[in-house]
Amino acid sequence: MKHIFLLSTWICFAFLGTNAQTNLIELTPSMEYENINVNKLYDDSLSTSFVIWIKDSVRPHKHEYHTESLYVVDGTAEMFIGDENITIKPGDFVTIPKNTVHSAKVTSDKALKVISVQAPQFIGNDRVFIE
Repeated sequence: MKHIFLLSTWICFAFLGTNAQTNLIELTPSMEYENINVNKLYDDSLSTSFVIWIKDSVRPHKHEYHTESLYVVDGTAEMFIGDENITIKPGDFVTIPKNTVHSAKVTSDKALKVISVQAPQFIGNDRVFIE
């Protein structure tokens, strides 16, 4: 079973709007960032969609109330999901069930760019970092 995930200590957030169409290939970060840049694409009571760029890594964490689905647009990384270690690359789709610990280490020269869809709506209070 494949799972997955994102976010770390140096994070930049931005809201890109609620357009029904977004070109994921052409999409670039809205600001300079140190490690992780998160841009919200869409949000309603059932789910929240983000595009996330990661330059280095994501600390181990879990989401208590959300299932997270990721689609890799660019870059590569080693993902740790529960007890599994997987390599992700463009075109890969991974689902991380709620309460599953996950982390990532970028292995490409360019930032990892993923689309993250969290369901239900992501309010920001269910991310638990694991030490």
